[in-house]
Amino acid sequence: MNTEGCPFCEIINKVEEGDRVLRDCYYHNLKIIYDKYPVSKGHVLIIPYRHVSNYFDLLEYEKENINFGLNLAKEILDKKYNPDGYNIGVNVGEKAGQTIDHVHIHLIPRYDGDIENPEGGVRGVIPSKRIYK
Repeated sequence: MNTEGCPFCEIINKVEEGDRVLRDCYYHNLKIIYDKYPVSKGHVLIIPYRHVSNYFDLLEYEKENINFGLNLAKEILDKKYNPDGYNIGVNVGEKAGQTIDHVHIHLIPRYDGDIENPEGGVRGVIPSKRIYK
């Protein structure tokens, strides 16, 4: 698989990434970074080391590592930002909005009042389907 030009592979291969890297989990083969274009305060990405474009092509242990990363990031964000909730998302394929060809999971802190009506949560990726009652 061609990793040349992959911004996440570049981040993974750097020793220090400064403020954008929240945690490098060597044992779990992933990095947790702050999203470069956050949709909320504390928005992070959990990125497996191995360059794989499709979430469904990850090995089971990599999915388990991602769950570890999600829980670790939540623990850190709870202490730092005290959000009122979270959205977890992954885009698989261009038609689903994937713009970087390397699996990454979004952990998006949510705050009371950040939108008028949060009902429907992740269903909002298709706005007309968000409210379903």
